[in-house]
Amino acid sequence: MNVLGIETSCDETAAAVVTDGREILANEIWSQVEEHRPFGGVVPEVAARSHVVGVDAVIERAVETAGIRFSDLDAVAATGGPGLIGGVLVGVMTAKAMASALHIPFIGVNHLEAHALTVRLTEGETEAAAFPYLLLLVSGGHCQLLIVEGVDRYRRLGTTIDDALGEAFDKTAKMLGLGYPGGPRVEEAARRGDPSRFKLPRPLLGRDNCDFSFSGLKTKVRQTIESLPAGPLGDDDVADICASFQKAATDVLVDKCARAIDVFKNRFETGGAMVVAGGVSANMQIRDSIIELAQSTGMRFLAPPVALCTDNGAMVAWAGVERLKAGMTDGADFRPRPRWPLDPDAA
Repeated sequence: MNVLGIETSCDETAAAVVTDGREILANEIWSQVEEHRPFGGVVPEVAARSHVVGVDAVIERAVETAGIRFSDLDAVAATGGPGLIGGVLVGVMTAKAMASALHIPFIGVNHLEAHALTVRLTEGETEAAAFPYLLLLVSGGHCQLLIVEGVDRYRRLGTTIDDALGEAFDKTAKMLGLGYPGGPRVEEAARRGDPSRFKLPRPLLGRDNCDFSFSGLKTKVRQTIESLPAGPLGDDDVADICASFQKAATDVLVDKCARAIDVFKNRFETGGAMVVAGGVSANMQIRDSIIELAQSTGMRFLAPPVALCTDNGAMVAWAGVERLKAGMTDGADFRPRPRWPLDPDAA
């Protein structure tokens, strides 16, 4: 099967063609970073208009790169949420129109499920990434620990009670004048810094749950900046704040993942992997720390390649493949949504 995936949930217009044999025939991305850079973050209206301008060309390029015709597609999948609703609408309406014109199924994909299942595209479905597995989903808008029991079957162990970690990275970068996107800029500066210079909080560390909180950490970064002598920050100050922030965030993630591993092992005595996905999982300090944790607990660590951690069309196409194989397709009445939790018990 050839499935086209369309991703328009935030600031990247992406389209990809993926087969049920786990081949990525094409994976095209048109980034909007330069359009949002003057504002220091994503402007929803600008993002939506950019998706309208670019989506047709990105899809056409993906099909051409894949070396197929539109008539060779077996389904069209699009991110149906969660995300910036203007952009989500662009992708969903485009996919519905294509599916109708080509007389093939349309599949509305949960953006979080696309991240959650990407490791099955890159690692295989039957051995390394067999269900169930434990997932840390950490991105600009989400920070959750979930047990992935199957396609459309998720059990949430914990989530952020305020800010997502990716948002905290971006806000820290903005306060330090590092620019946008913030996550890679903070990580780069942190490599030169001393993580022990500034004492930053580890919110909810040691609590007997799997929930996260990063609002207080972000606030303490601001207070730390304000406590320094007036005037422009020195390079060492910036590097040390970034290193201290990143270390604090990593410590929290490792603590909560350790608790989630205990819960997972109590429910599933054998098998299972520790999977990390989402844009923040591209951070190598975070990734290396969780690899060390997984190894110490006897769990296999898995993560998509860095290029597939951030938003892309391949993950949406693969989620479409998984849902199509399970007989899960959608009709023309599918409604895009800005909020769409994975677990059925979420508010």
